[in-house]
This record gives sequence, structure tokens and C-alpha cells, in this order.
Amino acid sequence: MKPDRYLAWDREYARRGRLWGGASPIPKLSEGAAVLELGCGDGKTLSVAGGRGWKLVGLDLSIPALQLARPACPGAALVAGDASSLPFQNSAFDALFAFHVAGHMLKADRRCLGEEAARVLRPGGLLFFRDFSREDMRAGRGLEVEPCTYRRGSGVIAHYFSPEEVADLFYPLCPMNIKTVRWRMRIRGQDMIRAEVEGLFSARGIPADLPL
Repeated sequence: MKPDRYLAWDREYARRGRLWGGASPIPKLSEGAAVLELGCGDGKTLSVAGGRGWKLVGLDLSIPALQLARPACPGAALVAGDASSLPFQNSAFDALFAFHVAGHMLKADRRCLGEEAARVLRPGGLLFFRDFSREDMRAGRGLEVEPCTYRRGSGVIAHYFSPEEVADLFYPLCPMNIKTVRWRMRIRGQDMIRAEVEGLFSARGIPADLPL
């Protein structure tokens, strides 16, 4: 049976429907690339990635999320599964998207996600990471269950990252570029800071001077 922190997502999607809007920034990849999105949710990223000639696979634990993703991502294969224990063979993918998935896991599961990501990437493959920073305005909200990890009222887990932590998470992949991206959001007349850590990692065999 799923832990409650994962069942919380089933409840959220079943109650609220599509949770995510807007356009996700998508990296450039070669036509025919095999691409896996970890924690694809309701298909926000996959719907933008479609039509680029990639072989798309989306994985998520939440069946209600995948049901919402299906009409938005007709060209993608959708798989129910756990990002900390991937149901794929070694070296199966040219690229992985890990956007706002590791932040909803506890430390032990995040470590397994990092190991699994390295396992399923082909030599020369790339991993693209994005998740909220410890500088984000929401960091610290909720019940702290692990360092910098909080359980919200809905039961969803939210972890907030430092760049150093992200670099360590995906070892033995090679960090090529890790940075914190900040922007202002005006809420009730106050300017609040939103912040994400973004990372690009390569499987071994990528030249160190590859342009970013």
C-alpha cells in the first residue's frame, strides 16, 4: 500500500483535477531521443514536449494524475511507478526530466531516485533537474519531518534544496551547471521571493566543454 504522503497526491488530483498550468521550459534534444519524465503529474511538461520527435515516457505514482495526463499527452507512454525504484532497464534513456519530483520525497527515497536516474541514463545522457530552493518563500511552512522537509496540511511532503545538496544527490552523474533562479511574486501587496535550484547533469562520457 502507498504511504499517506503519496496517497495525498491521489486525493489532490481526484479533488482538484489538473493542478499545474503555464508552460514548462523544455531543453533542446536530438530528434529520436528517448526521454523519461520522473513524476510527470497531469502532463504539464509532456504536453509541451510532444511533437518534437522524441520518444516520451512519463512516470507517476498517482493513477488520477496519469488519467488527467493521457488526453494532454497522446504521444507519450504513461507508466504507473515509483521514481525511487524505476521499472526500466539499465541505460534505457537519453535524457531524464526531474522537475519538482524529488522535493516530494523523503531523504531515503531521494537518494534512491538519484541512484536510479544514474542507472537508466545511457552513456552521454543528460538529466535536467528543477526543484524549490531553501530560499523560496514557502520553505519552513508545515510540520518539519526531516531537515528542510515539511508536511503540509494536505499530507504532501515538500523538501527545499541547496545547490550543494543537488550536486550530491545525483552522484555519480557529473554536474555541468547548477544554479539558483529567483523571481519576485507579489502577494497581498507584498513582494515575495520564489526560488528554484536548477541543475544539468551528464552521464560519464560527456565532454566537459559541452556548451550549455
